[in-house]
Amino acid sequence: MAKKPQNDDKLDDVLDEAKEAFKLASDSEDDNRKEALEDLRFARLGEQWPRDVRRQREIDGRPCLTLNRLPSFIRQVVNDARQNRPQIKVHPVDSGADVDVSKVFDGLIRGIQYNSKADVAYDTAIEFSVSMGFGYWRVTTDYAHDDSFDMDINIDRVANPFAVYGDPHSTEADSSDWNTSFVIENLTRAEFERKYKGAEAVDWDNLGYARLQPPWADDDHVMVAEWWTRTEITRQILKLAGPNLTPMVVDALKFAPAKDAFAALGYKVVGERPTKSWKVNQKIMTGAEVLEDNPWAGKYIPIVPVYGDEVNVEGKRYFRSMIRDAKDPQRMLNYWRTTSTELVALAPRAPWIGAAGQFDTDSAKWATANTTNHPFIEYDQVGGAPPPQRQPFAGPPAGAIQEALNASDDMKAIMGIFDPSLGERSNETSGRAILARQRQGDRGTFHFADNLSRAITHTGKILIDLIPQVYNEERVVRVIQQDGTQLTASVNQKQADGTVLNDLSVGKYDIVVDSGPSYETRRDEAAAEMLDLLHAFPQAAPAISDLLVKNLDWPGADEIAERLKAMQPNPQAQQQQQQAQQQAELQHQQNLEQIKVQGDQAREQIKVQAVQQIETFKAQKAVEVDQAKQSFQQRQITAQNQIEAAREDRDDANDYRIMMDKTKIDALAKIIVAQITAQRPVAGNDDSLIGQVEAEQ
Repeated sequence: MAKKPQNDDKLDDVLDEAKEAFKLASDSEDDNRKEALEDLRFARLGEQWPRDVRRQREIDGRPCLTLNRLPSFIRQVVNDARQNRPQIKVHPVDSGADVDVSKVFDGLIRGIQYNSKADVAYDTAIEFSVSMGFGYWRVTTDYAHDDSFDMDINIDRVANPFAVYGDPHSTEADSSDWNTSFVIENLTRAEFERKYKGAEAVDWDNLGYARLQPPWADDDHVMVAEWWTRTEITRQILKLAGPNLTPMVVDALKFAPAKDAFAALGYKVVGERPTKSWKVNQKIMTGAEVLEDNPWAGKYIPIVPVYGDEVNVEGKRYFRSMIRDAKDPQRMLNYWRTTSTELVALAPRAPWIGAAGQFDTDSAKWATANTTNHPFIEYDQVGGAPPPQRQPFAGPPAGAIQEALNASDDMKAIMGIFDPSLGERSNETSGRAILARQRQGDRGTFHFADNLSRAITHTGKILIDLIPQVYNEERVVRVIQQDGTQLTASVNQKQADGTVLNDLSVGKYDIVVDSGPSYETRRDEAAAEMLDLLHAFPQAAPAISDLLVKNLDWPGADEIAERLKAMQPNPQAQQQQQQAQQQAELQHQQNLEQIKVQGDQAREQIKVQAVQQIETFKAQKAVEVDQAKQSFQQRQITAQNQIEAAREDRDDANDYRIMMDKTKIDALAKIIVAQITAQRPVAGNDDSLIGQVEAEQ
């Protein structure tokens, strides 16, 4: 407890600032609070008749019936939100974050919700939101156990939403921009001394308390307020890097005492810049003194509102309940049902009609005929008059009943919830049509469930920001999986190699809220879908029978599921068999690939050899052709010389022989050219070729 002296000028400034801030917040919320209080009393307490009207009717002895139908509409929305409560999921968003650590965050947040009974806080807030326009819960910290120094985070419900005053300048739907807030508590003087002063007596005649005015003090009560403030500050951040090291960003204030440790790891400062941050503080105070001054580890004010139907008119925010516009139809229903009841109650008993003198006999029985069941009643026959007859009852007033029905329909139309959503029969016959009509009702009130989802999303951000500050030492925490299985995990545990296991302070993480059905609802749906699958494909029964039974709500379902699972083949053996089969398939595939490669190489080698042989053959043939051409040219020259010599001698015989030789040579040349063209070697010597030519001639 940080008590301040009463004559401290700085304290007076703080108190004056707090009182001014509270007055501003109170004045800003005055209209919303008045309407919310009226809605709450009207819908939940049944205070639906105006006081003066009720008082006058009671004086006159007239009934004031209240047929309150609003709670059934409220429960329809609230219980649907309970069955489909949004779930917080954590995802890594930068290179420093880790998927495994995000799972630890997931399980830790579920553990926080489970330990602090957060579902009660959520249900209370959504119920107030639907009933009166707004509700709250808050995030707190406390020691995990009486004999422990470990801190835990809790999510606490706010049972009295009128105790919370938000930031009058806020515009966000989830209060993430709140810079001021008050949570008040009115205590008697005795309760205040016991709770905050212990054995120390309070000087109530001191000027600090004696001059307090409402709402800070009233008669024997004093108001204690938690004043939350959030102030924007500037801090320095450093970028560290080193050879083969992942860059990291640290606060300059945290870097200074660990400078040598970072240097030993090889980190150096490679960048520095200022950044905007927030400082949150809580002061517990009365109007006369500050009782406690507590810094908050996070950057958000840990109070989360759940708003109803929000309307912004010229910058002023109005928060409306679901039933606000349905109050007049509810009043009409009460009035017309009361009227019809009153008319029927005041209607005279059905009288007996008869001639004068007919009722003289057994007059006592005739006098009690409307109140007593007599076995018979005698009458006097007077002249030719018919026997007495009962006058029929006119019946209930149809107009009043019809107006009551109209008022009931008006309530449904205003709130957007119709008969199928309330479980009543309608003209729909198929299940799909009934489900579609129910979904229409859900869409008409979905904004209340969506506002709950936004509030839980903001709660997740508060937790993600707060967890590294609270769970900042090596410890074992309880984590809860999505199916409810409870495990333990070590966080911030230093390893032998210098690394830290599940370091919650490294990396950035973000929140995603799943607004679908709860795990229990999804389990029921999964069981129904599995049954449909087995009807369509019975062969799947041996494979999924244990999973099907596990999702059923039978007593001993888990034990039955374990026995069915034990009847299945050993999962380890199945896994080994699958691995062996996969290995064999992989080896077979590798062999095929190797054979294919070897075949390709052999084909390439054969192809190269064939090309080389063809090129060699072409080169040899080219040489032979050149030789044949040269031989032919030489012979042609020799023949020409012989012809010339013969001409010179002018010998006819020689001329004839020379001509014959020329003819033979031409024929021989043709044979040689033909053989060369056919790419065959020239066969024989010159004499044999000449003999061949002569034979052909």
